[in-house]
Amino acid sequence: MLRLVLQEILLFSLPFLAFAGWLLFARRSPLDHAEWKPHWTRLILAGLFIVIASLVTIGLFGQRTHDGYELPRFENGRLVPGHFR
Repeated sequence: MLRLVLQEILLFSLPFLAFAGWLLFARRSPLDHAEWKPHWTRLILAGLFIVIASLVTIGLFGQRTHDGYELPRFENGRLVPGHFR
């Protein structure tokens, strides 16, 4: 689960990293607030678009298991714990 969260954070930060790289390539300071201020909204929207697109792609084309999870249940008076088949 942690890997998935970190993956989405990395995907969200891609537009910001690309913009910082462009600023470095253009010989501007990526630490200057004035360079970032007019672009915040577009960078956030681009990051959200990438994250949503990745979640939709994973949902549509991700690996599916046909077995699934069996819920915990009682059999003959004993609790059988839940498990994956």
